[in-house]
Amino acid sequence: MSLVKRNQASPSTSLWRPMDGWLPSIFEDLFNDSRLADVSTFGSTLPAVNIKETADDFLVEVAVPGKKKEDFNIELDQNVLTISSEEKSENEESSDDGRYSRKEFNYTAFKRAFTLPETVEQEKIKATYDNGVLSIQVPKREESKQKPKRMIAVS
Repeated sequence: MSLVKRNQASPSTSLWRPMDGWLPSIFEDLFNDSRLADVSTFGSTLPAVNIKETADDFLVEVAVPGKKKEDFNIELDQNVLTISSEEKSENEESSDDGRYSRKEFNYTAFKRAFTLPETVEQEKIKATYDNGVLSIQVPKREESKQKPKRMIAVS
C-alpha cells in the first residue's frame, strides 16, 4: 500500500460538497502535476555538480557515468566555464527472414555553465575523467589566496 498526497479542499470552498472535495482533488492532481509544468524537461537531465573551494583552487565535480572523456566539450569564454556533452545512438535489429524489424534511437545532451570569479588562473584549468566523475580544477591566483593571519605588534 502506498500513500498518495492529496490537497484537501476545505468544505467552505469545495464546489462538490456532497463528495467532500474528492472530484476537484482529482482534477487538481491531473492538471497541476509538476511533471507537466515544463514539457521541455522531458528526456533531458542535468548531471549533479559539486563545487568545492579550497585555499588554492575550486574543484568542480560532475557526475556523468557511462561516458568517455572524448564525449565532453569544456569551453572557457569571458569567465564562463561551459561543460557540455551530446550523444546519439541508433540500434537496429531484424531477422534473417525479414519477419521482424526493430529500430531504436537515443539522444542525450546536457550543457552546464558557471561564471568564474576574476581571481582564477584561466590558463591553468585542468580536467580529468575517472570512474564516472568529470573533475575540473580551477586554480586561484596567488594574490587572491587567503593570507595567514599575522600578529601586529603595537609600538
